[in-house]
Amino acid sequence: MSKAVEWVIAKTVRNFSYCGVEKLKALDGKKFLAMSNHRDIILDPAIFQVILIKNHIPETQICVGDNLLKNNKSVELLIRSNRMIKVIRGISARELYLSSQILSRYIRETITSGTASVWIAQRQGRTKDGIDITEQGLLKMVDMSGKEDFVKNFMEVNIVPLSISYEYEPCDILKARELLISRTQKYVKTETEDLESIMMGIKQPKGNVHLEIGDPLTEEEITEASLCDKNDRYQKIRHAVDRRVIRGYKLWKTNYMAYDIVNGEGKYASEYTPEEMEAFKAYIDGQLGKVEPELNREDLRDILLHIYSNPVLSKEQL
Repeated sequence: MSKAVEWVIAKTVRNFSYCGVEKLKALDGKKFLAMSNHRDIILDPAIFQVILIKNHIPETQICVGDNLLKNNKSVELLIRSNRMIKVIRGISARELYLSSQILSRYIRETITSGTASVWIAQRQGRTKDGIDITEQGLLKMVDMSGKEDFVKNFMEVNIVPLSISYEYEPCDILKARELLISRTQKYVKTETEDLESIMMGIKQPKGNVHLEIGDPLTEEEITEASLCDKNDRYQKIRHAVDRRVIRGYKLWKTNYMAYDIVNGEGKYASEYTPEEMEAFKAYIDGQLGKVEPELNREDLRDILLHIYSNPVLSKEQL
């Protein structure tokens, strides 16, 4: 699939960059758990695989929600043929617990046996508001299968945070639409919605794209977390991952311009020109025209702008 992904990058990305490969090579062949922010359904893990191939590092297995496998056999076959680990969703609490135990054990055994590294998103579903936060439940799931103490359990999976940054957020208007509708009612996806999001994410122009590989979590950080009460332990690990993801996220002009529009000031005016600001405003207007006209345009615009401005806020709060 690497040739297909490289073709997508060549056709839809202006400049593609990455850094931090040396941190994976420093693991000296040990497998790892890549814990990534999640902005695009398919491209986030696919781009990471291309980077691994280019640098002669074995590709990872990829955790994929089973919602992507429903209603489309072609997508299922495509994903399964690319080292997919199925993550089951939309089940009862007891079923979820049992499923999580199996997933946790599989991930741990795959990594510790040296079979393969694993890619997993830091949260269920894509980030839709521009704020990258690791789900505490994900860390509990990883720890479930550990047979040693807290420190050894986390050290043996070698968590490596990843940050992928798109100048133009994949499916930005669809994310804004979902957030707006969710304010007043339960959002229900259509049968073909995930496939449509996959295709839009692949085809739409993305501007610049950067992927940064963060430092693996250290034994010192995990030991410090182990001294806390049970839930606080996972919060400490979550914050360690989040710091790396936010630090590694590359801010683009679109982020700075959205921030200045939202806050009504020119705090980051040095990062862009007036012409670029006008072009960005025109882009936002164009995106608003792609969804149902009955949706409130000002609310939709506000959500869309926050998708781009929130990464700046996250950096400021770091």
